[in-house]
Amino acid sequence: MVRRTRRAFVVTLGAALAGGTAAPAFADSTGPRPKPPLARAHAHNDYEHPRPLLDALSHGFGSVEADIWLVDGELLVAHDATDLDPTRTLESLYLDPLFQRVMANGGRVYRGYDLSLQLLIDIKTPGEATYLELAKRLRRYSRMFSTAYGGVGGGVRRGAVTAVISGDRGARAPMEAEKVRHAFYDGRLEDMGTGVPASFIPLISADWTKTFTWQGVGPMPQEEREKLYQITVAARAARQKVRFWATPDLAGAAREAVWRELLAAHVDYLNTDDLAGLEEFLRGAH
Repeated sequence: MVRRTRRAFVVTLGAALAGGTAAPAFADSTGPRPKPPLARAHAHNDYEHPRPLLDALSHGFGSVEADIWLVDGELLVAHDATDLDPTRTLESLYLDPLFQRVMANGGRVYRGYDLSLQLLIDIKTPGEATYLELAKRLRRYSRMFSTAYGGVGGGVRRGAVTAVISGDRGARAPMEAEKVRHAFYDGRLEDMGTGVPASFIPLISADWTKTFTWQGVGPMPQEEREKLYQITVAARAARQKVRFWATPDLAGAAREAVWRELLAAHVDYLNTDDLAGLEEFLRGAH
């Protein structure tokens, strides 16, 4: 996927695709019961929107992504090192507002709906050191997070938010060593069928462009459709969810064709930078 250059472009594009007039479905968590949240909507590079987290929640998204960098003991949120800003921390953009919202909504991100929001945290700096620092932060907000007990094969207490750790693979070893863990591991296709339980790897993520050649133009090749179904069937048997990144994300027929195939194959998360566009698609999908 070609990365959008700045946050303003992302939201401007989203507003244009939505017609610029539609009110978001989740504008206020204190008003009347809103539309159901969209469990399958994933906000890729969520922090590049003008209101990180809040814009995605206003559209009902069930998953948001934050890239983190360990810099002088702080966890800063940015895509590139050149964008690092000491005021944009994981706590200020995500952990604090999520905790406040969960406490205000009686233990839920979306008041009245039992959905555990996925917070996908993509580690950009060396994984082991970054995760060890991240684990300290997650413990401070443990009341809202899903928690694993008893190591890799232990039990799980589901919380209002489920943190899933992606990015640098060096995070895996310290995560495996924890007896009580407030985060889970984002696996890859090669992790499927290895016997590692969903209590440690609940999510399998893959690069669409390295897995399939089809980009939404013309019918999807039958062999690729079969491969997609094989992946989702195997993941479901292991109680794991599936997400592809780098799917087509420019508004138009190609993107919608890919999204329709993903829905038909029961892919769990659709990845986008266009919040309004995906909300409109999912709420109108049959």
